Amino acid sequence: MAAILSRYPADRKRAAMLPALRLVQEMKGYLTPETLALVAERLGVAPAAAGEVATFYTMLRVTPVGRYVIDLCTNVSCSLCGGERLLRHLERRLGVPVGGTTPDGKFTLREVECLASCGTAPVLQLNEEYHERLTPETVDALLDSLP
Repeated sequence: MAAILSRYPADRKRAAMLPALRLVQEMKGYLTPETLALVAERLGVAPAAAGEVATFYTMLRVTPVGRYVIDLCTNVSCSLCGGERLLRHLERRLGVPVGGTTPDGKFTLREVECLASCGTAPVLQLNEEYHERLTPETVDALLDSLP
């Protein structure tokens, strides 16, 4: 965290909130109330401020997730191109509802509002990698390719 904080002026430590939260999440898997309080303390802000940021951004997680996090967009473009159908397909394939994690801890399925890839809809983000122009078949092939 010291390396992150060194990139910001001492009077603007709050600006390091996102990189600090991402670092802690990378280390711990998700952001607990304790880790949010730690980041807030290091940045000199109230724990609620860290919590607000952590719950606003979809890339930050405040609950445990699987090894692979599948964020499927169902906003207008993706929905019109089959995003809703893909979401139902993934629920059946994984055996979990939206927001759920498979019993083996391998996958967490989340529905997101927008991944800003409307021209290549439907799209999902697997961990931090985009997969575009999807069909049920390409989604199945993607899942089958994972260790």
